[in-house]
Amino acid sequence: MNKMQSENLVTSSFKIGGMSCAACSSRVERGLAGLPGVAKAAVNLATEKASVTYDPKQVSLQELARKVEDLGYHTFKEKYEFNITGMHCAACSARIERAVGKLPGVYRAVVNLAIEKAVIEVNPAEVTSAMLIAKIESLGFGAQPIAVDADGAAGADREKAARQQDIKRQQFRLILSAVFSLPLILAMVLHLMGSDGQVTELLMNPYLQWFLATPVQFIAGGQFYRGAYLALKNGGANMDVLVVLGTSAAYFYSIANMLYSPHNLYFETSAILITLIILGKLLEARAKGRTSEAIKALMGLQAKTARVVRNGKEEEIPIDLVQVGDILAVRPGEKIPVDGVVVEGTSTVDESMLTGESLPVEKKVGDAVTGATLNRVGAFKFKAARIGKDTALAQIVRIVEEAQGSKAPIQRFADVVSGYFVPVVVGLAVLTFLVWYFIVDAGHFSRALVNFTAVLVIACPCALGLATPTSIMVGTGKGAENGILIKGAEHLEHAHRITTLVLDKTGTITRGEPEVTDFTNLSGMAEAELLSLAGGAEKNSEHPLAQAIVSYSQKQAASLIEPATFTAIPGHGVEAVVAGKRILLGTRKLLQEQKIDFAGHIPAIEAMEQQGKTVMLMAVEEELTGLFAVADTVKPRSREAIAQLQALGIEVWMLTGDNERTARAIAENVGIPHVLAEVLPEDKARKVTELKGQGKIVAMAGDGINDAPALATADVGFAIGTGTDVAIEAADVTLMNSELTGIVAAIRLSKATMKNIKQNLFWALVYNSLGIPLAAAGYLSPVIAGAAMAFSSVSVVSNALRLKNFEPYQKL
Repeated sequence: MNKMQSENLVTSSFKIGGMSCAACSSRVERGLAGLPGVAKAAVNLATEKASVTYDPKQVSLQELARKVEDLGYHTFKEKYEFNITGMHCAACSARIERAVGKLPGVYRAVVNLAIEKAVIEVNPAEVTSAMLIAKIESLGFGAQPIAVDADGAAGADREKAARQQDIKRQQFRLILSAVFSLPLILAMVLHLMGSDGQVTELLMNPYLQWFLATPVQFIAGGQFYRGAYLALKNGGANMDVLVVLGTSAAYFYSIANMLYSPHNLYFETSAILITLIILGKLLEARAKGRTSEAIKALMGLQAKTARVVRNGKEEEIPIDLVQVGDILAVRPGEKIPVDGVVVEGTSTVDESMLTGESLPVEKKVGDAVTGATLNRVGAFKFKAARIGKDTALAQIVRIVEEAQGSKAPIQRFADVVSGYFVPVVVGLAVLTFLVWYFIVDAGHFSRALVNFTAVLVIACPCALGLATPTSIMVGTGKGAENGILIKGAEHLEHAHRITTLVLDKTGTITRGEPEVTDFTNLSGMAEAELLSLAGGAEKNSEHPLAQAIVSYSQKQAASLIEPATFTAIPGHGVEAVVAGKRILLGTRKLLQEQKIDFAGHIPAIEAMEQQGKTVMLMAVEEELTGLFAVADTVKPRSREAIAQLQALGIEVWMLTGDNERTARAIAENVGIPHVLAEVLPEDKARKVTELKGQGKIVAMAGDGINDAPALATADVGFAIGTGTDVAIEAADVTLMNSELTGIVAAIRLSKATMKNIKQNLFWALVYNSLGIPLAAAGYLSPVIAGAAMAFSSVSVVSNALRLKNFEPYQKL
């Protein structure tokens, strides 16, 4: 696509139902990717989710859903109904339909003027009731929700209900299949034991066996026939094709023998196979449901209602109806419904769900509060600032969902294998039949058929398709539970390969809240006057060192003077005109470049720097007038985290714009051997590139705007969650607390997840590599092959679920 088209691209994610194996997800992925206007499509079997990047001018969300349905699968949709007020003519209803229909995530919008009602079908992952109401109201109309769907379910609840419904259907099929299969199993057992009584004779009756096997084959097993038909109809082949070929061969061959020669009946083989496969699918569905518990837990944190203050009265409303600007009241023990700013009252808030920090945080007027956190003591009112998908919790859920739905590079191998697997297996099964029938056991059709069936059944690629995504789902979910937000599967994979970590100093290794510890007045001015000039020069700067000087000046009762001009010089300091005087305040480099002499004060400056303090020099009208010594304390767990990183074999660097002596003092304190000081923001990214050029896998951790280029340049970028939104956006992994131990935890989680994935892939490949030759050689009966195939996927998902017990913060 050209540049203009790329600018118009949007990405949508939606749930897909009905996929049974990796071949299904690959076919849907190819089908979506082949549509005009689709730039990229990724389908994840474990999450049953598609993520599609497309140009809405060329293809609509509805056309994407229709393509999925044409391939034989279905998408999950949400239906909203609203009473619409303010419409006067057909043009009004048409305008609402057009405007709402253009919203990303809307499949269909129908507005009926006569009954003043709107019915809107949406992708629940992208659109909420509040968003639709806001859009309709922005057009000048009113919208009052009538109800959700008839079943009363919504969003995640609907998805859960759909999964439960699918499980119930599989349970019914299993019970039906088991009831009709048990007599066949009993007949087989009695026959093998040599029993020849009346019961055995009755159960071995060919017509009774046909009667018992038929409901299993076509009612319980009907789902496999439908899946196989749709797959073949669309030019593909999946697990259903293998199951249908294998069981149908046994079933119809038995019918032929029943009619012409009542020997060598295999009705029990096809019936038991279908029963075992349904049992495996049922266990797999239940296990897969547990892999998404992290998302359910996060969504469960959100309050269901909010107490809005209108006309001086408190009114409880559904959280979906909260609007930006609403004043909301929160009582002790209640969850904060949305993000906002306190406007009245004080309290302490438990923010552990965001940061992992157990100590409550004090909140007063002007402080920000976050939705889903818990109000502990006081009552307060706050103004809603971010609602719906814009809240911090919604962003966290979105990041985790996107990560769980993304594909790790290691999965490409499984995708390639799965794409060719089914046709190759069918070919091997046919070859097995021919070799047995014409060479190994010439003329023995039954023996050749049994081995043909065993090869087809043992070779299902389900386990291979689930090996990577299930581990990714559990791993990213486990990270979210521990305040580690991993934005994509590729970042989770890259993290375990990190060899070098570059750390910013201020706000990353240190608290980022420096204080002025020493102030030296070198001028003839009064101290209050000098501090007024210094505070005024720095008041517009966001740098922590500047804020420390502003805070110190205010504490000394100096009145800050508004600067006439202000220029921030990245990595050096500031230049400002305050009260008609030119002020320079910053590093030694700044004053050197301006040719301002400070040679006589170098011993005093160096003495303070050796104590780990940063010295800022101030000049007024080209004359040195003062020295500010600023100290930033190291975070409590920085030294411990760096020791753990080095124990993992990771080389640690510290990059800072601070001077050499101060940087060395901090680095020595925390045990970092590699230090680069007086580094400008653009040079941080250059240094990361340089380290990567040496063949190192480089990670960068920072929290400031000036760290964003380096975070984006690194193989893996870690943003400290207490930092700026720009840094968080540029990073690949966000740590919701401020300690470096989060990086250690993320790397340990990555190593554990990758180990789990490799275990899954190993067993899936070994299972097929050994199973197919054994079946072809005649050492596996179809029943044993069916049992092994049925439980292979369950074993992979169960192994992935072991990650739920992994503790990323456990000490080395």
